Amino acid sequence: MTEQESHPERPNLSASGNARSQSNSLRSLLARWLDFLYPPSCMLCRVPLQKGRYLCQACCEDLPRIEQPYCMKCGENIEGLVSEDVLCRHCRGVDSFFDFARSVTSAEGPANEIMHAYKYGRQIHLHRELALLMEELWSDPRLSVQKTPPWVVVPVPLHWRRERWRWFNQSYEIAKTLAQQCNLSCQKALRRTRNTSQQALLGRGHRLANLQGAFQLSPRERRLETTRDKPVLLIDDVFTTGSTAEECARVLKEEGGAEKVVVLTVLRG
Repeated sequence: MTEQESHPERPNLSASGNARSQSNSLRSLLARWLDFLYPPSCMLCRVPLQKGRYLCQACCEDLPRIEQPYCMKCGENIEGLVSEDVLCRHCRGVDSFFDFARSVTSAEGPANEIMHAYKYGRQIHLHRELALLMEELWSDPRLSVQKTPPWVVVPVPLHWRRERWRWFNQSYEIAKTLAQQCNLSCQKALRRTRNTSQQALLGRGHRLANLQGAFQLSPRERRLETTRDKPVLLIDDVFTTGSTAEECARVLKEEGGAEKVVVLTVLRG
């Protein structure tokens, strides 16, 4: 059975992809025109801004960063007097396909407000602010020490139905901008083959079962093998239980031959 026959309901993705690309280009032109007519302001405190920024320095600095001590595996913030090299109760004795995960800040307060406006308010222009926040994670020596081969940036994909409804993949926009800022390659190495239930409504065990087999290597990645024997930065917006990261890392390592997979997210749920 051909791929087209096995997915009869799937639309012409090249056509819809071109439509999305044209739509995003028009949105970008419109955003620049609106910035000229109505100079942007900080989305949190409304102070006027310049140079395409949408978050002022003060509000950016006020976002609480996840700092040590945190779990060296999943990046969860740990309170109390503990050693810096520590694992949380969820990660002790557990083998994972991803090597470790880091998040910038917790999914609460102003940070959650920014992400909600970005994802659900379709304020796509906020991807640069989120990528700039994510770039701060480069202070982790486990990331900055990797020079050769360089990291390959891979976004967590959306199912085509959800992406068509949203008109953009929030993880891809962040990943693409982060890669540009850090002079790295960004590859759409994964595709989502099942439109799974909303993860936010499920517990940890159900999330893992919900995502089993939901991701595959993209046809382009199978052909070009851009992640084989390479270290991969898997980019997503939020890390909650790690079920999405785990399934994506499994595919990247078992099917794609990635050397290692490190997960970076803006928020930690």
